[in-house]
Amino acid sequence: MRSIFKRKRTSYQFINLSTYQLINMTDNTKRFSNRVEDYVKYRPGYPTAIIGYLRQQYGLTTDKLVADVGAGTGISSAMLLNAGYKVVAVEPNKEMREKAIDLLSPDDRFTAVDGTAEATGLAAGSIDAIISAQAFHWFDVVQARAEFARILKPGGIVALIWNERKTTTPFEQEYAALITKHASDYVPIDQRIDTEKANAFFAPQPMQMELFQNKQEFDKDGLIGRLASSSYMPARGQQGYDAMITGIDALFNKNNDNGLVSIHYDTRVYAGRLS
Repeated sequence: MRSIFKRKRTSYQFINLSTYQLINMTDNTKRFSNRVEDYVKYRPGYPTAIIGYLRQQYGLTTDKLVADVGAGTGISSAMLLNAGYKVVAVEPNKEMREKAIDLLSPDDRFTAVDGTAEATGLAAGSIDAIISAQAFHWFDVVQARAEFARILKPGGIVALIWNERKTTTPFEQEYAALITKHASDYVPIDQRIDTEKANAFFAPQPMQMELFQNKQEFDKDGLIGRLASSSYMPARGQQGYDAMITGIDALFNKNNDNGLVSIHYDTRVYAGRLS
């Protein structure tokens, strides 16, 4: 296999797929093509405490090579790079992958490849750890598990990371209701994983779940961008977009505190080994 690293440096389910998902599996790799800029600016990052947890529980030292599968625009890859890891980002969406390259390629520890969870294109036994952040629900899980097992070194780990938006505050509850009202396919696509699905993915090996807290604060433009970054919401120029913006504008005006609103997340990490 050719080297996957450039040499210069800077600082810086197990689920049963629904009929809907099976029909749209090919299109799913293109869902975010028209949302890249909003995705980069407004999607939540991940708590850096995750890195400490993986180091302590699984010995994930910085000499390890990590594959970020379903890397998108590189949010989770950036977290890994900042912690000192070498990262290969696997992402099938051209626009998102190119944005990740644009943002992160000045770091010689980063590279990106055109691949999917089911066919990464990486060499067998070449990867120490696999991270998949906010992407697992798009995978054909049976095929992805086989591919993960193929590319991992013996004893390599997998960590499935998930920002789960909370609905604790009145604003968060109204925001969730607005999403349900205006989303085009929020219900048919299962956007979350849970302990049962994760256990099934890692079985027969054991799995651990660890919970972290995460938060974003937005002004009005940021809240609009956060909403627009979701693939199931109307995009600019699409039917329903103007009504969605009218709704989010009213929601912000009602709930902001000194020009800001907060969205809280439970960030779940499902981690384990496949062999």
